[in-house]
Amino acid sequence: MAQIDPDSPIPKYFQLREILLDLIDNHELAIGAAIPSERELCQRFGLSRMTVRQAVDHLVSEGRLQRVPGKGTFVARPKIEMPLRLISFTEEMRSRGMEPGSIDLDRRVVRASAHLARELGIQAGDEVHFVERLRTADGEPMCIERAHVPVALAPDLDAHELSDRSLYSVLETRYGLIMDAGELTIDAGIADPGDADLLKLPRGGAVLLLQQRSFSGGVCAELGVSTYRADRYQLRTVLETPARRS
Repeated sequence: MAQIDPDSPIPKYFQLREILLDLIDNHELAIGAAIPSERELCQRFGLSRMTVRQAVDHLVSEGRLQRVPGKGTFVARPKIEMPLRLISFTEEMRSRGMEPGSIDLDRRVVRASAHLARELGIQAGDEVHFVERLRTADGEPMCIERAHVPVALAPDLDAHELSDRSLYSVLETRYGLIMDAGELTIDAGIADPGDADLLKLPRGGAVLLLQQRSFSGGVCAELGVSTYRADRYQLRTVLETPARRS
């Protein structure tokens, strides 16, 4: 096992963080396994409790470790990379070998407000389907989806069962709406009490707030406003250097 180098310019807490990450990545500490106590880590690496706690705090904030009050600190499940592409939750979870699920929270037809009408490209007062669902993966709550679909594009959508089904799949097979373009905005936020309870987060838990407009043939067919658990998701994209002008 690697040891702390007291002569290194790298802070000791960061060295310990790297050692613990190696143990996790090499599966010497399995998912759900308890890590050694602070006292054990202090003795093993010759560190102060403050230094050990700083390293563990960093890994907890990064989502690699999870504290359970009264029990200890455990290796957290890996975060799911949020795809920055137009794909349904159902397709994404299945591509990762996970079983997607959904629980209907609300289904109704509403009149579009001025703001909603602008986002959907319709007239204020037009009818819009509102679909609110709790989405799960292998039975674990992951996000709350709130979708808005113009009634003119999917007249009897409220008659179709959506439990454990992809909304995009229903829109495609029933109404010929194939989502071929989209716009996505992501913000950081704090879950309100109702969402926190549904997502099994502590009150004030961090979430990712997504607003997505999905288009079919140049027409906005869906506006999605979703709340994702920040402790289970991370964003990843490819960075490219702009071409230099000669």
